[in-house]
Amino acid sequence: MPTLVHHSVGSFGMEHSRLKDEISSVWANDVVPTLVEYIAIPALSPSFDTAWEAHGSLTHAVGLLSDWARRLGLAGVTVAVRELVGRTPVIVVNVEATDPESAGQTTVLMYGHLDKQPEMEGWADGLGPWQPVITDGKLYGRGGADDGYALFASLTAIRGLRRAGGNHGRIVVLIEAGEESGSPDLAAHIDVLANELGDVGLVVCLDSGCATYDRLWTTTSLRGLAQVRFTVRVLTEGVHSGSAGGVVPSSFRVARALLDRIEDPLTGAMRLPELDVEIPTAVVSATADTAELLGPEWADHEYPWIHSTHADSCSTAEHLLSQSWRAAFEVTGADGLPPTARAGNVLRPHTTLSLALRLPPSVDTERAVGAVLRALTTDVPSGATVEVETERADGWAAPALAPWLSDTLDDASYAAYGTGHRSLGEGGTIPFMAMLQRRFPAAQFAVAGVLGPGSNAHGPNEFLHLDYAERLTVAVAHILDGHARHLVSE
Repeated sequence: MPTLVHHSVGSFGMEHSRLKDEISSVWANDVVPTLVEYIAIPALSPSFDTAWEAHGSLTHAVGLLSDWARRLGLAGVTVAVRELVGRTPVIVVNVEATDPESAGQTTVLMYGHLDKQPEMEGWADGLGPWQPVITDGKLYGRGGADDGYALFASLTAIRGLRRAGGNHGRIVVLIEAGEESGSPDLAAHIDVLANELGDVGLVVCLDSGCATYDRLWTTTSLRGLAQVRFTVRVLTEGVHSGSAGGVVPSSFRVARALLDRIEDPLTGAMRLPELDVEIPTAVVSATADTAELLGPEWADHEYPWIHSTHADSCSTAEHLLSQSWRAAFEVTGADGLPPTARAGNVLRPHTTLSLALRLPPSVDTERAVGAVLRALTTDVPSGATVEVETERADGWAAPALAPWLSDTLDDASYAAYGTGHRSLGEGGTIPFMAMLQRRFPAAQFAVAGVLGPGSNAHGPNEFLHLDYAERLTVAVAHILDGHARHLVSE
């Protein structure tokens, strides 16, 4: 095994050109080819592949990434796949501190995941979820950007900063295999890893997004998520729509009426007060600044609109607040409706709908979901039977940045992109962030990612912006080095 080089405190400060060259070389020669292999693996999250153990794709992806981590050959690094009975595995990479003065202090926890969303329809000609394609500097395919690149970026940043003369504290890299299912197994793993993690002082998460590809963006908040699956039953079997129509209530009509209790069907505004929070003044102010940077037409370019469809809100600031601090839901799936080509004239016995309900970062998730359950099951029209299943994940709002981290993020952005760091709230959910904040309330968070304009995570034509990801790796190296500086200055 290579020898771990310990730099003295006086040697802090990396050779930036060497850092960039080292990272660029690893990305081109090692990371991208391995990501191509990873994208080809249909490693669906357990919610979408309940027989994941038998199918073996998640296991294949875990093996590919853990083998790469070992092959990188970093000194003072151990790579392990941790397994618990009946749960998805995690990859745990323990990294010794380069500087003895910081070795016994707080841990840097670096986080990502390798499980994937389902295929989705609508991929462009020549593209597909398990068909990696590189064109115009973008690596297309499911999971590259969300979030297969995270392990590669984390360890490549560590390798690069070492070779460029930087330092880092003790690091644990944790890659899970169930994030897209709400991280149901992660708390159990964290309980087992508690002593190994120690006191986490900094979290570096690479599962988020960026508003543009020209600077480092970090995430100030994430929405919570409630997955709601409800079924409306009106009959034991389907019957002729001619004889029953007008007598037997439509299960779809009943379901529609129940949804209207939650959401205004014309504006999308939530009708349940339990789903709303007062947006902090500081968030409104910061969002206005970000909106000015992004410009009035940001939403026009952010989404693949068709024809004259447009956003519900009227300004970029309102778009950003609605995306990050207001509740919204989408019907993401349905059962009980046959394909249109096979839809006979039948009054169907039931309709099942799956909802993704996004919740403001600071909302009381349990209270919000309770209100939704009452809306769906109380005084149901026509006395129809309703069955509901729910899963939930809390939202997260970042603590205020410590001065050292604020300065480090700006330095990292200038070093990697040539422009200053900015931050914004994101609309997605990373369940682990709220879990970590509860366990380590004094920890600082640097939550970033590559999911920028057009990257389309979860949808068709998902891509990884290769230049942005490589530059983000450079920025991460600077964050780790800045954290090491902070440790020895305390």
